[in-house]
Amino acid sequence: MPQDLSTGFIGRLRARDPQAWFELWEIFGPVLRGQLHRWGKGQIGAETVQDLSQETLAALSQAIDTHDAARGVRFSTWLLAIARYTLSDEFDRRMALKRGAGRRPLALEEAYSKGDENPRPDEQYHALIFGAKVEAAIRMVEREAEFMDFNVFRMRTLEGRTGVEVAESMGLSEASVSRRLAKVRKSLRGKLGEVVERFSFTQDEIEEPGRKGLDPNPNKASDALFDEAVAEVYHRYLEFREDASAGPS
Repeated sequence: MPQDLSTGFIGRLRARDPQAWFELWEIFGPVLRGQLHRWGKGQIGAETVQDLSQETLAALSQAIDTHDAARGVRFSTWLLAIARYTLSDEFDRRMALKRGAGRRPLALEEAYSKGDENPRPDEQYHALIFGAKVEAAIRMVEREAEFMDFNVFRMRTLEGRTGVEVAESMGLSEASVSRRLAKVRKSLRGKLGEVVERFSFTQDEIEEPGRKGLDPNPNKASDALFDEAVAEVYHRYLEFREDASAGPS
C-alpha cells in the first residue's frame, strides 16, 4: 500500500523539511520545466520557465496541507495542476499589463483545492514522471556502488554492449562481468523500490514498475527483461532532458 502520510514524504514536505523539498525539485523539476515549455508554445523563454517551475514548488509549499491522497489522485497529477495554474497566472499578469486590466484570478486556495481536476495529464507526462524516478534510482546506485561495478552496469545495460565486449574493455572475465552486473542490478531494484515508495501516493503508482517490465522480485528469467526495460525508460528520459535543455524551437 502507499506510504503512511504521517511519516512518509508528504509528511516531510508538510514539516517543511528542506531536504525533502530539494529532492522534489531535483527529481521532478526537469519534468515541470518541460511541461511549462510545452504549454508556453514559444511565448515564454527559458528564464521564465525556470522562474515558473520554482514558483510552482513555492505554491505547492503553501498548498501541501490540502493534498488528500485518500482521494486516489496521484501526487504528480496534483503537482501538474498547480504548474498549470502558475502558468495561467503568469499569462493573466501579462495581459493585465498590456490592457491595464485582466480577469480576476481564481483564489489560490480554490485553485489548489481543484488541483486534481484540471488539466488531466497525458501519457507522456506519466512516462516522464516515471522516467524521473528511474533516473533518480540509477543516480543513487551510482553514488553508492563501486566504480568498476557501476561501469559494468553502465556499459552492459545502459549502453547495450555484450558481455564479451565489456569483459575485453575492462580486462575482466565474463563471469566477473556477470557477477558485478548482478550486484548492481540487485541494488537498483532496491533503490527503485525506495524511490517509487517515496514518491508514490496511490496503489496504481506503486504497481507501475511491474507494468513497465521492472519487476521488483529478482529471478534469472526476468533479469534480461529488467535490464532492457531500465535502458528503454532511462534513454527516453535522457532524450527528454536533452530536448528540454535545448529549449523551445
